[in-house]
Amino acid sequence: MSESDQEIRKGLAGVVVDTTAVSKVNPETNSLLYRGYPVQELAATQSFEAVSWLLWHGELPTDEELAGFERAERAQRALAPEIRAAIDLLPTTAHPMDVVRTAVSVLGGLDPDADDRTPDGTLEKSVRLFAAIPAIVAYDERRRQGKDLVEARDDLDYARNFLWMTFGEVPDDVVVDAFRVSLVLYAEHSFNASTFTARVITSTLSDVYSAVTGAVGALKGQLHGGANEAVLHTFAEIGMDEAPNGRAAAWLDTALTEKRKIMGFGHRVYKNGDSRVPTMRDALVRLVDHYDRPEVLALYEELESAMGERKNIKPNLDYPSGPAYHLMGFSTEAFTPLFVAARVVGWTAHIREQLASNALIRPLSLYDGPDERHVPGA
Repeated sequence: MSESDQEIRKGLAGVVVDTTAVSKVNPETNSLLYRGYPVQELAATQSFEAVSWLLWHGELPTDEELAGFERAERAQRALAPEIRAAIDLLPTTAHPMDVVRTAVSVLGGLDPDADDRTPDGTLEKSVRLFAAIPAIVAYDERRRQGKDLVEARDDLDYARNFLWMTFGEVPDDVVVDAFRVSLVLYAEHSFNASTFTARVITSTLSDVYSAVTGAVGALKGQLHGGANEAVLHTFAEIGMDEAPNGRAAAWLDTALTEKRKIMGFGHRVYKNGDSRVPTMRDALVRLVDHYDRPEVLALYEELESAMGERKNIKPNLDYPSGPAYHLMGFSTEAFTPLFVAARVVGWTAHIREQLASNALIRPLSLYDGPDERHVPGA
């Protein structure tokens, strides 16, 4: 086959580059499966810690295994002084994802065994990242508001401790549970852009921290993790303080006329709607009831309905998670770092899988520049 006859798949659309046992979307049920388990069942029944164990090990933990993992994770929650100092060097005008990316890199620089790529070594680093990222995100959120660091607690589960470090108090159970649900739903999604970035970096036999740093950079993009932040910007532009009463539909008509991309809708993998949305929407409804903010749900429903009528495009997970995080009290710019705290589990599961059967990921390209030519006088 000549070069001119080769098919180009922009964005690698439809290209299968490897196998994975971590997750898949079951086309028969349209369900996202973590190691075979529908994610909606996991979100309804399991702690985020248990789901993380599942993604790393392939099976749900026994009570003893879960207790041991929780002890190991809770012992590593404190924000290292070197990382705090590095964060403090960055201006509060820097995007929180820039802070997370820098802090993860510093965390790697502090690990004397950063290049240990053994199964045990990569698992230790996975747990270290899992434990450390909430303190990074929470501290950066607080310093932007002129507030002091809140030290981690080892008597709280992952979700409660994360909220404690961010807000200085543990909110009501309905808020904690909605946050836990979001973490479970965001934890993994096969060969998405950031996960593939992590696998590419890992395939060069670089270290776990470099792979996760690269994945953070990929997730920052508005077409990937930054979409949940963009959803809230859309809601704010329309106005969230009162029921929309047609304003959302009118806003959408204008946005479509201007050929703007409407964030929070559509997904390359799902053809019949994102299977995670109903679970997160239910959590959002509970938050709306808890905070007595029916106007937020009215805006959500009006924009969703208008998008369905005009474009027949359904929401993805970012659409309900954005307003949910807003109601919890997180600043809009912190939404994607929250995504990092969840997806680091999936990233590290894939990093470990890549190392177990590694091949350097190095695709070809089809050259379309000038034919061979020569420098005058050479």
